[in-house]
Amino acid sequence: MLRLCARSMNRNLFLVTRLYSTPAAATKYQLTPEDIFKREDTYGAHNYHPLPAALAKGEGVFVWDVTGKRYFDFLAAYSAVNQGHCHPRIVKTLQDQAEILTLTSRAFYNDVLGEFEEFATKLFGYDKLLPMNTGVEGGETACKLARKWGYHVKGIPANKAKIVFAEENFWGRTLAAVSSSSDPDCYGEYGPFMPGFELISYNDLGALEVLFIADEVQTGLGRTGRRLCVDHENVRPDLVVLGKALSGGVYPVSAVLCDDEVMLTIKPGQHGSTYGGNPLGCKVAITALKVLEEEKMAEHAAKLGEIMVPELKKLNPAVVKTARGKGLMNAIEIRPTNDAVLCHLGFQEVLTETGQDRKANGYNVQKTE
Repeated sequence: MLRLCARSMNRNLFLVTRLYSTPAAATKYQLTPEDIFKREDTYGAHNYHPLPAALAKGEGVFVWDVTGKRYFDFLAAYSAVNQGHCHPRIVKTLQDQAEILTLTSRAFYNDVLGEFEEFATKLFGYDKLLPMNTGVEGGETACKLARKWGYHVKGIPANKAKIVFAEENFWGRTLAAVSSSSDPDCYGEYGPFMPGFELISYNDLGALEVLFIADEVQTGLGRTGRRLCVDHENVRPDLVVLGKALSGGVYPVSAVLCDDEVMLTIKPGQHGSTYGGNPLGCKVAITALKVLEEEKMAEHAAKLGEIMVPELKKLNPAVVKTARGKGLMNAIEIRPTNDAVLCHLGFQEVLTETGQDRKANGYNVQKTE
């Protein structure tokens, strides 16, 4: 039985679910979904249009709402829970470290940060790592590093550095991030914008003496079937930004990786974060990376992608314009006149949007699922 939930406010968003019996492990709540929707609407900022599903539990590729109904999660928190919801190894690491030491600030050394830096730099093949908390912080840090390199190494005149972004990019919602956006919903009425940012068509860079920054916050860490998405093209960026699945979705952790020529342009006091590099986040990130590597999740994503993409391309062409993707990061472009047909596509549980329906479930999804 398929059930179509109510359309989200002012957005062509649907949640299609297959109903399951309530698992014994699902927690019982007195609040109804409607109570939860109303409470958020009353006390929270209206900067999102969430779908009408009040989630209360997650495990692997599944989430449960407060009534005990189970859903396949085909969003994976925008690829933050690539390892699956509440992966037991990552949660255990969080619990263990939380009882020892959680935060020191960068005013002192701690015994975990260096361990994380060594593990990640050796894994990805870079000299240095700079830890932050969120993906957009990682992006801003990469921009700062690129500008420092431009002035100190390349010799760009003061305040003349330019950072070039591909059109239709998205890497966050801070003022710097929206300054590089071509989406009016992102940048509208937030000006004046960051100077020195330019937009060009994708792949129209030319042979310039520039740094290549790869934002792998969402596409990296196995999502497309390789450790990094750029690995498909056999290229090595000058800077790599990581986030989201770097912690398996249990704690905010991000990082920028680059070599000494770039990283050492920033000196003490020129950049920092109270929480960036804290022992709790670092310990979690180490385990999250080990889970990806030891459980061969990138390889698993690649194999399932070889099954999923051809099947997506078989969908009704009257409804689906195109289907494409790599690994377990796939998109279906729905023809704009077919909102009502979305519930008939036959997916188990799908978060869809008129235009491009992203499918990015956890890596521990199985072929039968």
